Amino acid sequence: MNPTTPTTPGGAPEESAPAPAVDTVLFDFGNVLVTWDPYAAYEGRMARADVEAFFEAVDFPTFNARQDAGRSWADARRELAEHHPAHVQTLDVYTENFAASLVGPVPGTEEVVRELRTLGVRQYGLTNWSAEMFHEAEPAAPAVGLMEDVLVSGRVGLVKPDPRIFEVATERFALDPARTLFVDDSVANVTAARALGFRTLRFEHVEGLRARLRELGVQVAEA
Repeated sequence: MNPTTPTTPGGAPEESAPAPAVDTVLFDFGNVLVTWDPYAAYEGRMARADVEAFFEAVDFPTFNARQDAGRSWADARRELAEHHPAHVQTLDVYTENFAASLVGPVPGTEEVVRELRTLGVRQYGLTNWSAEMFHEAEPAAPAVGLMEDVLVSGRVGLVKPDPRIFEVATERFALDPARTLFVDDSVANVTAARALGFRTLRFEHVEGLRARLRELGVQVAEA
């Protein structure tokens, strides 16, 4: 016997306790419930090369993360006018047509959300999203409106993968991380959640979501 193996008082090896069953799912939204493509906001309005020049000039992922963290679009525009004045109009096109960047539900995930509701599984949202633009989410993907509650990064001034936003969600939604499956398409976000004790899935497709749920004891239909 390995000397580090836990034993019962009678000397027999102690069986490890089974992992608790999942009773809650915490969903990311972008590219999990709703498909987001920032280029789609420009289709038919600007040349792709001009959009790419804008994205490169402002480091769009970093620029957008600041919006998700609570910066207003008015402040973003003022900063852009100061540092990249040639791209102000390009930003205006994006903000005026943001709804077009939400190109519809991710195939199959709404059906999973509805199935989980019938099974009595609690469902919440934890999304990196601009507070000013979040109202566009549900019209693009009705599954967003089926959550019991949603924590929007732009409203609290924290963004994933910051552990603090997971802590806020845990308290607000009364989550037990060991009984909660966190679903996100970002490796960094999934890694942060796992470190805090959540069960996790890096989302790639609905078949993988169904398989992971079944693996954790949630009896959704097979893909």
